[in-house]
Amino acid sequence: MEKEAEKFEIILGVKFESLTFDEALSRLRRFLDTEEHNVCFTPNPEMLMSAWKDAEFRDILNKADLILPDGIGIIMASFFYRRKITRRVGGCDIVQELFKTAEKPLRVYFLGAAPGVCALAKENVEKKYRNISVVGFNDGYFDYEKEKLIIAEIQSLKPDMLLVGIGFPKQEKWIARHKNELPVRLSIGVGGTLDVLAGAVKRAPKIFRSVGAEWLYRLISQPSRYKRMSRLPVFLIMAAWEGVRSRFKKGER
Repeated sequence: MEKEAEKFEIILGVKFESLTFDEALSRLRRFLDTEEHNVCFTPNPEMLMSAWKDAEFRDILNKADLILPDGIGIIMASFFYRRKITRRVGGCDIVQELFKTAEKPLRVYFLGAAPGVCALAKENVEKKYRNISVVGFNDGYFDYEKEKLIIAEIQSLKPDMLLVGIGFPKQEKWIARHKNELPVRLSIGVGGTLDVLAGAVKRAPKIFRSVGAEWLYRLISQPSRYKRMSRLPVFLIMAAWEGVRSRFKKGER
């Protein structure tokens, strides 16, 4: 599906589309109406810092059919560039909204998380969303032989959507490596979304999410995340330098 180039913004070498939440949702629905295998990734600042050092990962992100900004850090970083990204579109939020607003039956496969999590996620999702059927699942702990069985199962079941939550960059590289083998209309790298769907991880209250402060809630509730959160200032410094440098190259002020 052709991309709208005028809405692109490149941050640390990764090409985002600046869409509203509703625009992103509409794009994903269109993907589900095609016979092609479309891919959506939702990078956050940690992922961008990894992709900056990992050319393969960066290339995989940029070849996705849709890249959405997941994290207030991406929004902040965009201010160092000429065009601004004004809305965070998190993977967990967009997946749940797709489920909630599905007007016709949607067949989904879950891959990832710890043993037992996907079974709980399936139970919760099918109870909460009337048009969603989780036709298969497997946890994120598999070797090469088990991987072949998983791929064979997905090929047999032919789900509409595949959610892969095995952590970055593994989930993005896994989707890219097997994209042509899988009869799926939409694959999304979802990180910890399966844990949220299972009820194993609690989302931040809506007030925190609405003002882009979900990171603060996580830090308060999980102080052990301090080291991960401390990378955000480094990311912003890197983005500031690259943003100013890219504008200087284009002759912008």
